[in-house]
Amino acid sequence: MIVPPVGYLQKLRELCTKHGILLVFDEVITGFGRMGAAFGAERFGVVPDMITFAKGVNNGVVPLGGVIVRKEIYEAFMTGPEHSVEFFHGYTYSGHPMAVAAAHATLDLVEEEGVFARVRELEPVLEDAMHSLKGEPGVIDIRNCGLAAAIDLEPIPDKPGVRAIKVFEEALRRGQLPRFTGDTIAVGPPFIATPQEIGKMADDLRQAIRATR
Repeated sequence: MIVPPVGYLQKLRELCTKHGILLVFDEVITGFGRMGAAFGAERFGVVPDMITFAKGVNNGVVPLGGVIVRKEIYEAFMTGPEHSVEFFHGYTYSGHPMAVAAAHATLDLVEEEGVFARVRELEPVLEDAMHSLKGEPGVIDIRNCGLAAAIDLEPIPDKPGVRAIKVFEEALRRGQLPRFTGDTIAVGPPFIATPQEIGKMADDLRQAIRATR
């Protein structure tokens, strides 16, 4: 959960354009509202050449993923003979009607219930809650963007990753389900979370961190 420095993605876009390199954004996590916008690309004001997406597009009900590409990339595959499939590829469950129906229902609710605006309202709530953990034992960095945040923990000597696993296990006992990678704990509350639930999540993480110091 690394937040790009101001101007970083814009510069990356400039370099890719200058040298003819495709800029691809993996928005499996950041897409469909997590950043308070349709995509992180929109939040940061950068247009990539391709966007990969999944999960949030249909609320994770059934597996579904896709790719959005620039018109020029799309048209590059439309040059074959009329009798052939334009871009011959596929998987056993490509275009599964249940997954697509779930996506349609999810996206309708995202629009009808103003989900992006709700995420923007909850962003400062999550920021305050997570940054209240500053000074807790072993916490060395805290960062957030949209409705996502992460805590870096000081590794146990000669046991990288063990501290985060212990915090994860303690948090799970308290009814929370964070993610862990290395010695980083990451959280992404549901868009329907209340400020009180976000506060409780931070308090439970606090107790989990203290229990594993």
